Amino acid sequence: MEMAKVLREVRFMRFEEVYGRRSGGRLTMSEAADILGVDERTFRRWSRRYEEHGADGLVDGRMGRASHRRAPVDEVAKMLALFETHYFDFNVRHFHQKLQTRHGSTRSYAWVKNKLQETGKILKAKSSGTHRRKRPRKPLPGMMLHQDGSTHEWVPGVKWDLIITFDDATSELYSAFFVEQEGTMSTFMGIQEVIETHGLFSSLYADRGSHYWLTREADGKVDKQCLTQVNRGLKQLGIELIPAYSPEARGRCERQFGTLQGRWPQELRLAGITEITAANLFLKEVLVPAFNREFTVKSEEEGSAFTPWIGGSEQLGDILSVQEKRVVGKDNTVHYDNKILQIPKDKYRYHYVKATVRVHEYPDGSLAVFHGPRCLARYDETGGLLASGKNRLSANAPAPLIASSNRC
Repeated sequence: MEMAKVLREVRFMRFEEVYGRRSGGRLTMSEAADILGVDERTFRRWSRRYEEHGADGLVDGRMGRASHRRAPVDEVAKMLALFETHYFDFNVRHFHQKLQTRHGSTRSYAWVKNKLQETGKILKAKSSGTHRRKRPRKPLPGMMLHQDGSTHEWVPGVKWDLIITFDDATSELYSAFFVEQEGTMSTFMGIQEVIETHGLFSSLYADRGSHYWLTREADGKVDKQCLTQVNRGLKQLGIELIPAYSPEARGRCERQFGTLQGRWPQELRLAGITEITAANLFLKEVLVPAFNREFTVKSEEEGSAFTPWIGGSEQLGDILSVQEKRVVGKDNTVHYDNKILQIPKDKYRYHYVKATVRVHEYPDGSLAVFHGPRCLARYDETGGLLASGKNRLSANAPAPLIASSNRC
């Protein structure tokens, strides 16, 4: 209020000086208005009020009067109480959405933010740093996808890894789920979910995690000759794996995780979810669709770069699995991960002793033994034989590649 009084005095002194010069004929009406920074009509109105009421005529009638748009005290108190009791860990934009969708508020985002800042509920954001230009998005969906994992306390007292796969062109989330630990199997799960739903895509952009790439030196170049299981699977599918060499290069992915970490833990808390199976179901049915509705952007061009997957789910699963070479023992068994896999009799060979076979391990823990393109048998996670998997040819299977298993 003191500042308002000072400004009022300054305004009066300037007007009085200009009015005197105008009355003495040294300034035209237009020149006097220009000096005060107002139009000629305003200066005429001020002059008339000054002549009729003196200095009081220049006082703004709105001074000291409450705005008719000011929110009632109880509305502000209710909003602050909601933030303190239910939405204390929400960011402002997320909180503003809840006020509108759940509590019928019509206040603007800026109003909510200002009230929270005025009362000390949130701090003002720091000024932005060096200006950087974003990398242009791909023009079509399916040209490049991003995949990464984020370890975070998604529910109180527990940290899970969130694995997301999304499109560079639109930011649409194609796959998102929680796992105990990010790795090869979680990568395969995300890729398979995308291909089964949308089709084959052109490239995958990912960090240099050990399940994607082998690197001989810390922070060094990736080894493109010695393939990991993930790289081998993508190569069989004709998908290019692109390594990211800095956090800035993965900026779009980092911003995506920033948004998710600022929203999903709060939504899980409101829903009372603390168990990973229920959390994954909630992601699939509620959180991912809501995220895509709000944050998906339109691609630069119409159309899609996805190619339909013409193989079956089982064939895709055989490609997106951990594959290891083994030599069959004299008793027609294969040793794998402290399990003994018995190869059953078939009509094609009397035995497979000393034959080189491939063991496939799938994300659900089940196993299979292949001889060339033929599946000899399938097993459960304990190594028990499953009769349905015996002697089945994986039709139209790409020529098998064997990954390094990080031992190149």
